[in-house]
Amino acid sequence: MSQRQPSPPATSSSGRRSTASAGRSRGRTWLRRGLWTVLALAILGVTALGIAYARTEVPEPNEIATAQTSIVYYADGKTEMGRLSDSEGNRVSVPLSQIPDHMQKAILAGEDQSFYQNNGISPTGIARAVWVAVKGGAATQGGSTITQQYVKNYFLTSDRTLERKAREILLAVKIDRQQTKDEILENYLNTIYYGRGAYGIQTASAAYFNKDVSKLTVAESAFLASVIRGPSLYDPALGEQQAANAKERSGYILDAMVENGWLSASERAEATFPDTFVDYKPRTLRGTSGYLVEMVKKELVATHKLNETDIDRGGLRVVSTIERPKQVDMEKAIKEERPSEKDIGMGMASITPGDGAIVALYGGADYAKRPQNAATQDKMQAGSTFKVFTLIAALESGDFSLRSSLNGASPRYFKEFADPGADTEAGRRGRVKNFGGESFGRMDLRRATGQSVNTIYAELNIEVGGKNSMKAASDAGVRSTLQPNVGNVLGTDYVTVLDMASAYATIAAEGVRANPYIVKEIRFLDEGIEPITVKPVTKKVFDEDLMSDVIDAMTYPVEGGSARYVGQNLGRPAAGKTGTSESFRSAWFDGFVPQLATAVGLYRSGPDGEELRMENLPDSGDITGGSYPARIWTAYMKAALDGTKVEQFPEPANINKDAKYRPTQTSKPSGPTTTQAPSTTAPPSTTAPPTSAPPEPTPTPEPTPTQPSPTPEPTPSTPGNGNGNGNPGGRGKPAPSASPGG
Repeated sequence: MSQRQPSPPATSSSGRRSTASAGRSRGRTWLRRGLWTVLALAILGVTALGIAYARTEVPEPNEIATAQTSIVYYADGKTEMGRLSDSEGNRVSVPLSQIPDHMQKAILAGEDQSFYQNNGISPTGIARAVWVAVKGGAATQGGSTITQQYVKNYFLTSDRTLERKAREILLAVKIDRQQTKDEILENYLNTIYYGRGAYGIQTASAAYFNKDVSKLTVAESAFLASVIRGPSLYDPALGEQQAANAKERSGYILDAMVENGWLSASERAEATFPDTFVDYKPRTLRGTSGYLVEMVKKELVATHKLNETDIDRGGLRVVSTIERPKQVDMEKAIKEERPSEKDIGMGMASITPGDGAIVALYGGADYAKRPQNAATQDKMQAGSTFKVFTLIAALESGDFSLRSSLNGASPRYFKEFADPGADTEAGRRGRVKNFGGESFGRMDLRRATGQSVNTIYAELNIEVGGKNSMKAASDAGVRSTLQPNVGNVLGTDYVTVLDMASAYATIAAEGVRANPYIVKEIRFLDEGIEPITVKPVTKKVFDEDLMSDVIDAMTYPVEGGSARYVGQNLGRPAAGKTGTSESFRSAWFDGFVPQLATAVGLYRSGPDGEELRMENLPDSGDITGGSYPARIWTAYMKAALDGTKVEQFPEPANINKDAKYRPTQTSKPSGPTTTQAPSTTAPPSTTAPPTSAPPEPTPTPEPTPTQPSPTPEPTPSTPGNGNGNGNPGGRGKPAPSASPGG
């Protein structure tokens, strides 16, 4: 009798079918569970949202009069510098019927074109704010409707949190249902901040145009709709850039009004930007500190994305980078050493190398009299301070070393500098000459830098290329618009004092560029909001060995060249470069020690802002980089560095030791040595022959260093107001006894 055999194991095929069937069953189960979970969460979310909405009550409006003033402190975090708010509850409400329709439409065009169609919120804007917050940013990102802005400004605080944003959204929806669109728009127009201490459209109309709101033109309405985006960025009274911003934004609003059918093409064509504004002098921004407080305000808006209402009413406590002792030292140096002529303006800035902190800055004597900052907004020809960037480019190319020798004869003629349209034969032939016609023999780049020899550096830039000099300047930190012309080596580009302080700080930091900044810390009244501590933004842009050679060359002007006054009086190692622009229209000394970089720029302007020569002045004679700028710089740096460690510069690396420069261009023989005054040929406007580079302005004159003669110390003077119309002081003061310099 045979025994029954046990059943064999299931085949692989049947096993796979069983497993797959079980997997599908489990998958359907999990899918069902997942769907039910999502549905449950959705129901809970809707329920929670409904409860939150029901419990959200419209609060009493904030009292503008009780708003907290924002305060700026010096770097110690204790000493008050100034206050950011310029308002005292300045608001007058008017009915919507009194506000012109084009004013209403301008606001809609700029802020919320779907205002009459939406339910008070912008889903895309909300999503963007949440996404930014999830990534770690502040819950303040835009896309806010007019209703949301009204809710935030009138009912809520300026907290930068998701909780506040959520309340804003719920309140916006609720108010959109409780009030008509016209009521919301009326309330918005009467509560929004327009700058100049003005809350509401009626007060703003008076603050900017001295008229009732009902009398506003279309163009004026477009401007007021623009300025609410950030008064410090759009008020023309605060500077040329603000005026340009306002024109651009106003144009956008007017075009949007046309696109939405709110304005005809002919009305748009007639709506030209207003040419007359009420003269505005901020109540809270006065004296030299006014420029610093305004810089802080701009940085809060541009870098830290705070709006004007946050700043004006938010009760911020802002710690700046400005060190009060250094600021006092700077103002004292300017007061005691500046020229006495009324129309001489000047700017000065001091930066920590490798960090970018602005530790002292002079933008003028009184912000209330002249709000344009001489250190950050006024632009002057760089003069020979630009030669340093050509030196950087030359050493970077590998074709030159500090030992490279070039011809310092004067004058010399270069086809690359020729201008066929020049008024003089010399200009048409491309003449470049040294200051006073001083002619030198062959000189290496160290000595040529020390003596600021125009003809050598003109030849050098022809070989290097103006484009590479421009790049070196930009890499170092010059943010002004530059041109790639070979003539830029002689300082034809217009730059700011802060530009040059930042660029020279990069050299002092051995090639580490640090973005300049003035806000060190932002504290909020709400203790639940973490303070913002600013970290320097740095980048390595130049090799250390390259910088050590550049620094070495820059010690030559100080040790025995065009800035020898500095070397004779500072009492520690320093490096720098003088600069005197074409026809004495600007004069500079920019320099540094390892731990501090400072730039000084002087200029002279007429009643309409035109450039004037600082030549043969009654009290000051010829103002060159080696005279007043060098004296001011030295007086400040000596005081600011008192008690600090004397640090040494790195030893030169002597890169490109084997570089053997051979000129690839030819220059015509130089003429006889002369002692004539600097050339005043105007910058050419014509194009050069096809075989030459773009035409260049007439080269910057450079003074020949001479041994200073003993001259009495100038008597202290009262500084001017920074606008070329300052208070005179020290009448009859002799010109500084310093080597005139480049």
